Amino acid sequence: MPQRRPRLAKPTLDKDLEKLSSVEEATRQTSRSLAAPGTALLFIILVAIFAASYVTGQPGAVVVIAAAALAAYMAMNIGANDVTNNIGAAVGARAMSMAFGLGLAAVFEVAGAVLAGRGVASTIANGIVQSAVIDDPNVMIWAMMAALLSAALLINVATWLGAPISTTHSIVGSVTGAGIAAAGLSAVNWSMLAGITASWVVSPILGAVIAAAFLFLIKETIIYREDKIAAARRWVPILIGAMAGAFAGYLALLGLGQLVSVSAPVATLIAVTCGLISWRLLIPLIAHQAEGLENRNQSLRKLFRLPLVFAAALLSFAHGANDVSNAIGPLAAIVAAAQRGAGAGANVPLWELVVGGVGISLGLLLYGPKLVTLVGAEITKLNPMRAFCVSLSTAMTVLVASWIGMPVSSTHIAVGAVFGVGFFREWYTRHSRRRYEYIRVRAGKDIDAPEPFERNDEEVTRRYLVRRSHFLSIIAAWMITLPAAAALAALLASAMFALFL
Repeated sequence: MPQRRPRLAKPTLDKDLEKLSSVEEATRQTSRSLAAPGTALLFIILVAIFAASYVTGQPGAVVVIAAAALAAYMAMNIGANDVTNNIGAAVGARAMSMAFGLGLAAVFEVAGAVLAGRGVASTIANGIVQSAVIDDPNVMIWAMMAALLSAALLINVATWLGAPISTTHSIVGSVTGAGIAAAGLSAVNWSMLAGITASWVVSPILGAVIAAAFLFLIKETIIYREDKIAAARRWVPILIGAMAGAFAGYLALLGLGQLVSVSAPVATLIAVTCGLISWRLLIPLIAHQAEGLENRNQSLRKLFRLPLVFAAALLSFAHGANDVSNAIGPLAAIVAAAQRGAGAGANVPLWELVVGGVGISLGLLLYGPKLVTLVGAEITKLNPMRAFCVSLSTAMTVLVASWIGMPVSSTHIAVGAVFGVGFFREWYTRHSRRRYEYIRVRAGKDIDAPEPFERNDEEVTRRYLVRRSHFLSIIAAWMITLPAAAALAALLASAMFALFL
């Protein structure tokens, strides 16, 4: 009978070590989950100190410092929920990595907020609530504090639930609700609010239409052509030139306009000139990139990746210019009321813009990836060409809104553009004669055969390219955002009035 070998392992010790390893792993996971909230809290504290360095010794310094901390909290929530639209399409199309996209957006958000964020911030601060109706500066201060807190809480909950709501809806609804709680319906500038609300209805539709139009152009002139590469050499420089011209005009009007006065005609001339120069310079560059590429769609994606990165960067700049107002507008109104009285117009100093821009970027870095994935990959499938259309459409719509100082929702525009691309693809798949004939030729069939034009594959006919559940849930979230924000702000304002006045 063979002798049994002695067991060398120590089961008790092994189990204890496994338990210790599990505890260590759980500790690391817990520490990792607390890192983002801890960083956010540290930023809020630093912002309070930063604001104190500017307002200490001035009237209402304590209130202004508290408001700056609330604005920082609001800015981080904007970054977590809203900035995802700028890079979601590019990340979803795999034109850039998540880390690169987050870093790119963070840099350009700060630049846009600091260089071109004053115009729309003034609209939020002065245009919605009529400060002349609220003659008590303390009432104005606490109304705006309630608006900031209401909007920030609502956006925070939405981000936690994974819903890309409009931060512009949130702050405008909150300012409206707080204004009504402060002085009744007469405190609200209803004509201004009506114009802003109308822009919310028009802007996502406009974003969808522009995105679909660009995708139609790309499909008709490049994708479904016999020689795709030759068509791309001709049209890609034109598309990038149009984008470069639009942003050049925007930068001239809002960025350069901070230093010297630039009229709209001059800005338009700059836009056209820069667009033509970009188009001409890009012709040899695109031709060089196209050398040796195979005549297939995968090759086209390579040509659109760099323009998509460029579009994402400039869109982040535009978003920083437009949506920093959602955090800084109420802060500017609080500072004006605390230092100069309720009837004083609100200026937007540089330090407030810095707080907003850095806060938006930090919120994106800490909490942005979840909604980046939703916008970029879970609504409809994006490739670099479709993502370029989304980014270009969103940029153009946001830039026009910033030109006229109208706080549109970049979330509505970007998500509307994504849906526009998806729904257009469904329509084009079923109704495009060019696509149908292209596929028949590639399949080796006679295009003159008496086969009906309607889809020969029932699966294609009933297949949806847009996830309907996301469409319905996002529309529902958009519809309730403004009234929910207004109601919450009114409740918070009433509580603050009772406690502090």
